[in-house]
Amino acid sequence: MIKKPETAAEMLLGDEAIALGAIHAGISGAFAYPGTPSTEIFEFVERQKHPDIAARWSTNEKVAFEEALGMSYAGKRALVSMKHVGLNVAADAFVNSGITGVTGGLVLAVADDPGMHSSQNEQDSRYYAHFAMIPCIEPSDQQQAYDLVRQAFDISERLALPVMIRIVTRLAHSRAVVRTSAPRPQNPLKPSESRSWILLPSIARDGYRRLVEKQKEVKAALAEVQCCRRHGVEKGPLGIICTGIAWNYLKECFGEGEEMPPTLHVFGYPVCENELEELLASVDEVLLLEDGYPFLEDKLRGYPTRGRMKVHGRFDGTVPRTGELTPDIVLGALNRTGHETPPPSGPLAPRPPALCSGCPHADAFEAMKVALKPFGGGRVFADIGCYTLGALPPYEAIHSCVDMGASISMAIGAARAGLSPAVAVIGDSTFVHSGMTGLMDAILEDTPVTLVILDNSTVGMTGGQKTAASGPNLEKLVKGLGVPEEHVRIVNPISRERDTITRVLNEEFEHQGVSVVIAARICIQEIKRVNKAKKAKKAEEEAK
Repeated sequence: MIKKPETAAEMLLGDEAIALGAIHAGISGAFAYPGTPSTEIFEFVERQKHPDIAARWSTNEKVAFEEALGMSYAGKRALVSMKHVGLNVAADAFVNSGITGVTGGLVLAVADDPGMHSSQNEQDSRYYAHFAMIPCIEPSDQQQAYDLVRQAFDISERLALPVMIRIVTRLAHSRAVVRTSAPRPQNPLKPSESRSWILLPSIARDGYRRLVEKQKEVKAALAEVQCCRRHGVEKGPLGIICTGIAWNYLKECFGEGEEMPPTLHVFGYPVCENELEELLASVDEVLLLEDGYPFLEDKLRGYPTRGRMKVHGRFDGTVPRTGELTPDIVLGALNRTGHETPPPSGPLAPRPPALCSGCPHADAFEAMKVALKPFGGGRVFADIGCYTLGALPPYEAIHSCVDMGASISMAIGAARAGLSPAVAVIGDSTFVHSGMTGLMDAILEDTPVTLVILDNSTVGMTGGQKTAASGPNLEKLVKGLGVPEEHVRIVNPISRERDTITRVLNEEFEHQGVSVVIAARICIQEIKRVNKAKKAKKAEEEAK
């Protein structure tokens, strides 16, 4: 008699289910850069303090992916996680990894943010997987997240390709009971002997040909996992195709014992064509439910059957073209309510986000506004971080925020157009992530740009992760890049020092060359975390 592996039940976030699934799949390393809604994936691995799993925050997503790729090259399994816009940063390595292939299993977990709850766009990572021609799996709940990550590592090694796991905000940050199974041991160290990792044009051409030829194997592997599943009655006037978390929303629309129309639940790409054709042959029109872009709907519009049936979804307005999917939207799309979902009501209006009381950024912005008054034409180009809230009242101190690192590059472009002063504001972590290259451009031509680095010693916006460079190390880094020592100024962003900060900023605004002002004071929330940890340690020592 074969003994079944022991199982256990845990209450997990979707992010945590992915992380635990990866740990139980035998990963030797986890790599990430913090970004909501993906942050908790890496944090869960980090909290386990597993002696045989390397887990340290990377300086940006490209570095994280390349570190995971290096571990895969060595034969070990690796998990790399990031939010959707982080994949833009990692895209060079990600797309090429389909051509190099992998040795140890490599799974990329990407958390998309439909509705832009904490992001500057709501791009859909499924397009990246399609573009790179790698398998993409989209779990609908926490249990699937755990199970499919484990299977994704097996698929990755079987196909010698990275595999993407795509989730969305609602799955990442909601909890459910997850049944876990026995962990798998880690792979032995076995570095690759293949020349496919050397992307000289002649080798890359062969690698790309192999990648194209491998697409049949990709579809077969996803079919074995049954990434397309039929539900509901066999035939009917309306068929439904739902992807990922949309399956949960659809189920909420039908009571116990109530029949569901012919439905195809898709959670793997490329989609199994046989299952798709069977559904389309059994209905007169079809409704697409996707949390994200109309990815499948776009493909279905060009499908051979498109001419004989109506396709409903985001393109024809049955589902709103923008924003996240919700159960109420699905109800409306099924014509079960007959009207649009009413806006939320209640006695309290939603309160906009704000900088914390005592935040060092607030004092920096107040001083900056005063310093800019004599320079009526100046502009402040900001970046991604807590300090983006400087755009809101009462500060209204910044004029742009586009992507990680854009503050410095945009200030350079504006300065070269003749704008003066051109001021860039960036956090310590974002500066290391993607600001250094922009600063190098300014240094090379001594462009008249004043860079203000808000050094609060942590990655504050995503919960206080460690920053790669802060304090004296940050100052050394800036000087090492080539900023003249006399134009690297350190200030303490606190109200009693506001006059001093204003004077320093005025002096650097007048300087016709590159300068850096580092406003260094620890995040108020980080102080609380440090004090809490000290009290807990003291109590523990006293208890002994």
